[in-house]
Amino acid sequence: MAGIFDKLGPVLKRYEEIEVSMALPEVATDFGQIQELAKERAALENIVDISRRHGKLAQEQTDLESMVRGETDPQLASMAKEELAEIEAKLQQLGLNLRTALLPKNPNDERDVIVEIRSGTGGDEASLFASDLYRAYTRYAQIHSWKIDVMDSSPSPLGGFNKIVFEIQGKGAFSRLKYERGVHRVQRVPETETQGRIHTSTAAVVVLPKADEVDIKVDPNLLRIDIFHAGGHGGQNVNKVATAVRIVYEPTGLTVTCQDERSQFKNKAKAMAMLRARLYEAEEERKIQEMSETRRSQVRTGDRSEKIRTYNYPQDRITDHRINTSIHDIPKVMDGFLDELFDSLTSWEEETALAEGAAPNLA
Repeated sequence: MAGIFDKLGPVLKRYEEIEVSMALPEVATDFGQIQELAKERAALENIVDISRRHGKLAQEQTDLESMVRGETDPQLASMAKEELAEIEAKLQQLGLNLRTALLPKNPNDERDVIVEIRSGTGGDEASLFASDLYRAYTRYAQIHSWKIDVMDSSPSPLGGFNKIVFEIQGKGAFSRLKYERGVHRVQRVPETETQGRIHTSTAAVVVLPKADEVDIKVDPNLLRIDIFHAGGHGGQNVNKVATAVRIVYEPTGLTVTCQDERSQFKNKAKAMAMLRARLYEAEEERKIQEMSETRRSQVRTGDRSEKIRTYNYPQDRITDHRINTSIHDIPKVMDGFLDELFDSLTSWEEETALAEGAAPNLA
């Protein structure tokens, strides 16, 4: 592992340069520049910390090796060997930590997200399950003090959702919620079931990184924008005034709608955000397809048609099929306490990338 630490010179040098620059009076008073430097420094801090700890332990290792070679007292030599073995184990772990820290980062990890949940097979029970998932994600966002904004929804008669689209704004939101993309399956006895039979229903979740105008430039000449009367639960004003917006991207037929706001302007802004997110996703997928097979395997993209997780209520068990791991206490998880699942998925993604030989990011 020493070889990879030997290549960290430019990283350590850049970190020191940032520290010096941030202390300069002319930089400290430039808010924009200080923000950029602080962001760059934060991205390097973990690597620098691992490197410094490695350097200290490597020196201790060298001293102990000299002690073992020169020690004539068998008891002291034995103690030095034991301590040396402990340090070697710590050095090996630091090497693994560094490899993980240097893995290429998903450039979208720090973005806000747009989440779409659609009920699948299972009728009314599927729409209620979609509502349960919506509550779990919004509770998770609230726990982390993130902002939630509903963009479009289609309620079902029993109080669930046939579809709901919402945005979550928060640092690292995509890095956590990206694992939710796919088909979620629930096994439970519906409240309407009189015979006590277990039903299986599904809901599909799509998680998109929010794209800004600078990321995706949309030619307005390629858009068809329709204004219509909203339906559903929006209240009398929403239903009487034409505020709902439908935008069609004519080159591909991609269509988005938004009708939850009372303002036509706000609905249009939200619809454009949804459109940019979908166009951004399509561009990202195109880039991945152009990569070599090896590089493509290192980019984790969940197939939205893939069954990723089963929620078995009678056995109080949630099983994530990607990592073959089960956890219990469904009520707690569905109340937004998802970090145990997300941490396991993050570790799985890192271990998979290391096993596939992802190139360390030393740029």
